Amino acid sequence: MAVKIKIMPSSAEEDIEVLKEKVASMLEANDGKNPSFETEDIAFGLKALIITFGWPEDKEFEEFENKLKTIDGVGSSETIDMRKAFG
Repeated sequence: MAVKIKIMPSSAEEDIEVLKEKVASMLEANDGKNPSFETEDIAFGLKALIITFGWPEDKEFEEFENKLKTIDGVGSSETIDMRKAFG
């Protein structure tokens, strides 16, 4: 599966690079593959972190999605795209 998630930091003061490292570590520990990261300006200095990665089709995704919300510095996370990947 190809997955795209939008993570909102808990505040504009959160270091996006530190958040990126925490998410990448959690992805690796949960079989996520080939993550790519982008930032999206929201407002008043707040930036969202957009992550695109591969996820095993036979593995439950909802549990991982809930784990993301427990990372220190994450205000919210939302899956914005999920589709079968070929190739």
